Amino acid sequence: MAARRELTFLLAEPERRLLRAIAAQLPPWMTSDGLTVLGMVGALGTGVAYALSTLSAAWLWAASALLVVNWFGDSLDGTLARVRRAERPRYGYYLDHVVDAFSTAAIGAGIGLSPYVDLGVALAGVLAYLILSINIYLESQAFGVFRLGYSRIGPTEARIVLVAANIALALSGPGAAVAPVATGAAAALVVGMFVMVAVRIGRNLSQLARLEPPPPPPPPPPPSVYRRTAFTAASASTYPAPTSHSP
Repeated sequence: MAARRELTFLLAEPERRLLRAIAAQLPPWMTSDGLTVLGMVGALGTGVAYALSTLSAAWLWAASALLVVNWFGDSLDGTLARVRRAERPRYGYYLDHVVDAFSTAAIGAGIGLSPYVDLGVALAGVLAYLILSINIYLESQAFGVFRLGYSRIGPTEARIVLVAANIALALSGPGAAVAPVATGAAAALVVGMFVMVAVRIGRNLSQLARLEPPPPPPPPPPPSVYRRTAFTAASASTYPAPTSHSP
């Protein structure tokens, strides 16, 4: 089922115009698949840069730059296909979301391997993000609408939050309170993500229950006056009915 795209997050409209302008200027040798690979490389590089921030906070600047690379490839691949009228809806849908899952895992694992956020909290964030994503994919099939984001927050806004956090951590310098504060903020964000998806799942189920109410219970069977059973049949054969004799 083809789902209608509905982009409601904060930067959706200006980002759409920017991406279409960039796509119109790309050289012919640049393809959607190439941009998808570029986005994946950016995500893997971001995860590595986060992990290397154990050696120096300067790697956080590299992580921010690679998040931009990830945004460029991940956001532009579908736009380029639409601008060139070379869309492959099922292929693109499948590939894009598989790559998104691996990219999310790579970035989340890298954050957990950094000295700033506890690994367990980071992996919980990956789990929450994947559940949010899976719910979006299920909504597109159940309602025929593909809502890329939750309320006013989408993937681009999430990347901006990460870049802002990177800058704050890089400028704050080493300190005993940095890691607990960063972990606490990440944990609060993860809890908020779980609450957000729980509320949306509840709203979706309520809407689907109205669209598809349960069938009424079947009527009870009519009362039976007499039901012949094996016992009554056996009794009838054992005790035959009396016969009358003529005088």
